Amino acid sequence: MKTPKRLQALIEEGLIDSVLRQLKSGKEAEVYVVRCGGDVRAAKIYKEATHRSFRQAVDYTENRKVKNTRQARAMAKGTRYGREQQEAAWQSAEVDALYRLAAAGVRVPQPHNFLDGVLLMELVADAEGQAAPRLNDLLFTADEARAHHATLVREVVRMLCAGVVHGDLSEFNILLAADGPVIIDLPQAVDAAGNNHAPRMLMRDVGNLAAFFGRFAPELAATQYGPEIWDLYAGGRLDVDTPLTGRYEARPGEVDLGAVMREIDDARLEEEARRLRMG
Repeated sequence: MKTPKRLQALIEEGLIDSVLRQLKSGKEAEVYVVRCGGDVRAAKIYKEATHRSFRQAVDYTENRKVKNTRQARAMAKGTRYGREQQEAAWQSAEVDALYRLAAAGVRVPQPHNFLDGVLLMELVADAEGQAAPRLNDLLFTADEARAHHATLVREVVRMLCAGVVHGDLSEFNILLAADGPVIIDLPQAVDAAGNNHAPRMLMRDVGNLAAFFGRFAPELAATQYGPEIWDLYAGGRLDVDTPLTGRYEARPGEVDLGAVMREIDDARLEEEARRLRMG
């Protein structure tokens, strides 16, 4: 196939040898399967993220560090330079999160390099060596759903212990590899301790998992791992092996969990409607 212009730089740098095929094209990025010596990897080419709303950008980028005050001022004013810097920060957030989470043992694609807006990383494969499918494209037995749900809840805990909340976790950005689920798409990842929206985002992430796997194992839909996990984290009692029950009772005067979960459900329905409109 014809080599995309932005992958040509990686060929010239000797980071990849050839482009095999396109794997995915979306609003945020295009992903290609490439050969690097004896390995087959994925190359993610970021697009300009003009479709993201200001509210979403503020929620996700709160407390993210920038290199200098000039960049911060330009990003706040929305100048062309500021938008360029904001997009660069959005891309590097995923790269930084992948390296951080891979080092912590979280099931994410192993990153290999990042150059000129192209992320070179592990190609997540199924048992036949083909690109792994998304959870949304699969059906599960009740036992399979319980097992995958348990794995992913534990991965959310491992991410949180590494100081990261995915922020957009759902069946659309989890792949089923030969050895189990792998979490992808992290440009919106947030710092758990530094972002005021982190608790809500974590509960939404975990709520999405419960809703999806609850289609196959209905009892999972009623679990409350999200507030349980965040309560343990906020109290300094969470580590990667902390036992979880999926049950939680709010303390007197605590935030109305029901209202939070209703907001999560509304956001999920809105997202599903958007995806249906997109086909």
